[in-house]
Order: sequence, then structure tokens, then C-alpha cells
Amino acid sequence: MTLRVLSTTYTPRVPVSLSLTLAPLRRGHFDPTFRVDASGVWRTLATPLGPATLHLSRSAHGVAVTAWGAGAEWAIEGVPELLGAGDDWSGLDVSRTPLLAEALRINPGLRLLRTRQVFEMMLAAILEQKVTGQEARHSWRLLLTKYGEAAPGPAPDGMRAFPAAETWRRVPSWEWHRAGVGPERSATALRAAGVAASLERTLEPTRARALEPARGGPAVERALRSIPGVGVWTAAETMQRAHGDPDSPSVGDYHLPSIVGLALAGTVVDDDGMLELLAPWAGHRQRIMRLIAVSGFVKPRRGPRMTVQDHRGH
Repeated sequence: MTLRVLSTTYTPRVPVSLSLTLAPLRRGHFDPTFRVDASGVWRTLATPLGPATLHLSRSAHGVAVTAWGAGAEWAIEGVPELLGAGDDWSGLDVSRTPLLAEALRINPGLRLLRTRQVFEMMLAAILEQKVTGQEARHSWRLLLTKYGEAAPGPAPDGMRAFPAAETWRRVPSWEWHRAGVGPERSATALRAAGVAASLERTLEPTRARALEPARGGPAVERALRSIPGVGVWTAAETMQRAHGDPDSPSVGDYHLPSIVGLALAGTVVDDDGMLELLAPWAGHRQRIMRLIAVSGFVKPRRGPRMTVQDHRGH
């Protein structure tokens, strides 16, 4: 069978940084679905048409894009949203907060991505519940390497496309255990795999905005949280990446409240305190979180300490 190959150039209307915009998708240096090398960014996709490999690089006229595989057309079609098309920052005013204003000034290419891949983003978030980032990346790498499809085209060695929901449903319990995924998280992952098609339908336009794709919000959050084991944190992490939700801070994260508190108020806060600090930017709270992330702010190693509960699995 002839390998399908498509190429195009995407010319965004506003500045777009590939590294800043796509950073939330990278799960470690050895992520089987995401690589960066001297030629640009490589990403694999499980599309409705089959697996695809996507390559993006800067060009004189914008972003040079090539896709390989049965899902190449779907991958190419999604590049504008992947790179932040439709992500409107015009209503965000951070002029009274120097750290945020400076972060926005020096990072004009920061955009909120929209992958249109709900099940994949949710499963990755489920693996991150109640464990360290290192543990979650290890689980992701092992499972994708064993069960993912080989990346089409000239992708770097070791790259794999996210497995189909049917494949996830057949993963035996001992393989979850071998990957360091306990029974609670694996059960949640299997429940998500069982309704994968319904998860993708949360991307469709709503009645209120019949001509616009869904970008998260309360209705989408309720749909995602209807799956036992998927709580507010997992739903937010999913909507940030799959839907491009501009207002979904990850409540329940172990580290984020203290980072936000120290960055915006100079003191450690809990979840309620974080939400209070973010309240002036309602509608843009995920944009504020991304600005803090790219601002260069570093949490002091010996700063104030407090006990923060981890609610990511609830």
C-alpha cells in the first residue's frame, strides 16, 4: 500500500511559537508521541482515519507542515487549531500585573493549542493521577511503546501512534501493573476507553454556539466527569489540551496553588486561594496559568511550606 504523504504551509495571522504552544503535549524527552530535533517538531496522531505522523518546522512563509499515514489529511486539517487558531487573547488585560505583562510581551507566540483528541488527552491525564511526573512519563512510555502503532513515514526511531480504544480495552491487568499503573487508575482508563467515541463528541459545537467548536466549559466538564474516577483535575487537564479551554485551571494539583500564590501574591496558597487570585481573569484563567509557566518564575526551593492535598484522582 502506498504511504499517504501531504504537505502544506500554514501561515498564521498572529505570531506562533511552536515550542511554547506545543509544550503541554510533551511528556518527557522520550515521549513516543512527541519529539523535537534539529529539523523541527514530530508528533504522532491517532485519527479517525488511521495513524499519522506530523512534522512541523518554521519556514520563510510560516510553518512548513508534512503528514504521513492514513490519517495525514485529518492531521493537516487540524494544524491551525493545534497551533492556536481561534485562541483569542484580545480580551485579556494583565497590564496591572508586571510579571504577567512582561511574560506576555516577551512571548507573543504563546497560544493555547487544541488537539481534537479527547480520549488520548484524558488517558494521559489519568496516568498522571496521584503520582509524580516521572512515574507518569514512565508509564506512558512503556504502554505506548508496547501497544502503540508504529509511526508512519520517516519519524524518529521509537515513535508510536496512540492506540485505538479497542486496544486499550484489551490491555491485561499485569501489563498495567508492569507499567506502574495501579488498579484504580487502570480501571478509570478502561472506563474511558469504553466511551471513547462519546468523549470525542464533546468537541462538537453546542446549541449556544452552533458555528463554533466546543472549547470546554461547564457542559463539557460535566460530560467528562460523568466517568467514575475522572474528577475536576483530570477534566481540566483534558480540556486544556483537547478542547483548547482558556478557563480551566487544574484545581487539585499538588504544586500549582503554591506556584500561583507565590508568583501573583508572594505567598503560598491552597486551591481556594489560587482561584481567588485568578478570579479577576475569569474566562482567561488557563491563559494566566500559561503566562506564569513561561514567565521564568521559579518557586523558591526553601520557600514557605504547607500541606497540599492531591485531589487529582477525585
